[in-house]
Amino acid sequence: MSSQPFSAQADWVAAFASRKEPALVLKRLAAMPKLGVTPASRLEVRPAPEMVSSGIREIDGLSGGLPRGCLSEICGSASSGRTSVLLAALAAATRREEVCALVDTTDALDAVSAVAAGVDLERLLWVRCGKAGAGLRTSDLGPRASDGRTRSLDSGSNVRRPRSDLRSLEQALRVTDLLLQSGGFGLVAIDLGDVPHAAARRMPLASWFRFQRAVEPTPTVLLVVAQEPCAQTCASLLIRLQSGKKLSAIRSQLSVQSEPWPAHAQLLDGLQIEGELLRSRLQRKPAQSVTAAFATKAARIA
Repeated sequence: MSSQPFSAQADWVAAFASRKEPALVLKRLAAMPKLGVTPASRLEVRPAPEMVSSGIREIDGLSGGLPRGCLSEICGSASSGRTSVLLAALAAATRREEVCALVDTTDALDAVSAVAAGVDLERLLWVRCGKAGAGLRTSDLGPRASDGRTRSLDSGSNVRRPRSDLRSLEQALRVTDLLLQSGGFGLVAIDLGDVPHAAARRMPLASWFRFQRAVEPTPTVLLVVAQEPCAQTCASLLIRLQSGKKLSAIRSQLSVQSEPWPAHAQLLDGLQIEGELLRSRLQRKPAQSVTAAFATKAARIA
């Protein structure tokens, strides 16, 4: 069979396509909705978030307070005043009659110190990560043998193994996600202060983005306390705290009590804390860092 008819038909199809396709494409393009370009001057400006007090006047003067609907981060090493800021923020929120939630990753909160700082525990949901079943014995968890003895879940050991930092972080992420999705909290705080930075930095960035999107349409203040910045670009406010660099500045605030303390004893009365504003997306700030100083006082508990 000759291939000439097929060749002629192919030429006819090619000629038809060359005549019809440009008009068809132009018709389709005309029917598509046009994408307009809005000038930057006409873009809608997002309103500034409402600011609430952090409980410390110097911090409020430094950053303007804590923004609602945003993620704020307080970082600092041990004895840098980060716990004092956390308790002050919880106390200020409970004084505003707001219900707060604290995700305590390492179970480091001292309830007595929190009350001394002014926190109303009746308005605080305290989530102690890694404490599920802490009040149960291994005998309550393991299956029983025929002789009534408990068979251990840990290959012969009756001692429960401590949970790792990564397990506690996983619980903290899940709990925080549930708290933000449920709503109704004035302040949700995540305490990562005692979590090693090597473990805290392994928290996925996607989780911080999810927290940022979840808290954005709500009046909740999301506060993260850690040794080093963890939320990265998701934090709208970032403040670094550090104690006085000179030991003499600390010694000058040590008061000697003769009674009932021994004569050679010294009682720490407080520390001088310096706060540095590292990031603020709420208002324009100068290029150089802005600092403020405040003092912490030791709680006197009888």
